[in-house]
Amino acid sequence: MPILRKVLVVDDEENIRLVLQTLLAKKGYAVTSAQTAEEALELIEQNAPDFLLADVRMPGMSGIDLCREVRSRLPQVTVIMMSAYGSVELALEAVRSGAYDYIAKPFKQDEVLFALAKAEEHESLLRENRALRAAAQTAETFPELLGKSLAMQQVFRLIAKVAEYRTTVLIQGESGTGKELVARALHQKSPRKDKPFVAVNCGAIPAALMESELFGHKRGAFTDAHADKQGIFNEADGGTLFLDEIGELPAALQVKLLRVLQESVVRPVGGTKDTTIDVRVIAATVRDLHKEVAEGRFREDLFYRLNVLQIVVPPLRDRLEDVPLLIDHFIARDNARLGTQVRGIDPRARKVLVGHGWPGNVRELENLIERAVVLAEGDVLAVEDLPERVQKPEDAVALVLARGELSIKKASRVIEESLIRQALAKTRGNRTAAAKLLEISHRALLYKIKDYGLS
Repeated sequence: MPILRKVLVVDDEENIRLVLQTLLAKKGYAVTSAQTAEEALELIEQNAPDFLLADVRMPGMSGIDLCREVRSRLPQVTVIMMSAYGSVELALEAVRSGAYDYIAKPFKQDEVLFALAKAEEHESLLRENRALRAAAQTAETFPELLGKSLAMQQVFRLIAKVAEYRTTVLIQGESGTGKELVARALHQKSPRKDKPFVAVNCGAIPAALMESELFGHKRGAFTDAHADKQGIFNEADGGTLFLDEIGELPAALQVKLLRVLQESVVRPVGGTKDTTIDVRVIAATVRDLHKEVAEGRFREDLFYRLNVLQIVVPPLRDRLEDVPLLIDHFIARDNARLGTQVRGIDPRARKVLVGHGWPGNVRELENLIERAVVLAEGDVLAVEDLPERVQKPEDAVALVLARGELSIKKASRVIEESLIRQALAKTRGNRTAAAKLLEISHRALLYKIKDYGLS
């Protein structure tokens, strides 16, 4: 269920408070009331409302002074003033004190509801502007890592906090979420940014060659060792080494990696002397290392040595509000890289992409946009430019099962949203008829439409 918007009504006239409480409660607001400004301030301290409806003239502190105090303490609260002494001067004074709107008494119910609807829209625009500003700042700070979602903002905060330290970081997340980008951001924001950043995929190097690749070898150490070779750790000296897919590291090498992390020395294959190194190690994995440790496939002591600081990169399906931002970024980047002239994406195609399940995460979206930009018939991406598998999304139940989602709560939301979409499509947007098909009340459907961001 969506969170109810909270309204505090402040008026010394009891009948006004009762009328507004009844009206707003019927319209789905959570309403509380106060008789004086002083009482209102106490209530606000306990539980800040989204909107404040306050009379101008009350015993004790006036509504104007209350407005100034609330705007000073809690600028996010939207204030609407009311008065039976309507005048242009009073309305201007209310606005100068920080009020968003002004309603003259006696008022019609529709006037109050309209003022609140405007205030909600205004508040929504402010939130969107704040999110866009945050996204713009993020784009400057982490040019390849984009996201205005709370989940990604948390990732950015963690990067900013831990980047300057030498401490080992373990990055976890599904394939395609951008774990290497997080590692690069950590390097770029660290004092090591002018030193090497070396990335190696532990699952891509044959086990027999892994030790030589990581630590180097001396001439004659094995059959094909015709000369000394420097290892990856030495290449990264002074900088950062990113060990991707660390869960694939063979057991024998896990012991040797642990020694390197603990003592900051490496010994090449066939060598007799240790070399001191200064390398920050960042590891990443798609595996559940807790489970790997429990089942004996990964050393517990190495896990705890790697997992000093952990950053979890969320899957794209858990931050769908970032999809439009990523779409625009990939279109602009592909135009610059490929010489294409795509101006953007039409609303229908954008909506289809936002509604997709993204099992391949950001990498899947990146590749899909590149394909669409190359194959597009016009200068704006349309639904027809998208792959058929995206144009015709899977059944909601099949999609949930394909994701391996075991949360009943999350799965229920996916299925519920799918059913609402189908009901609205079948009734051509008739919400009353759709509510009957869904066997829920019209009011409940309106709440769910708002909750899922459907139109």
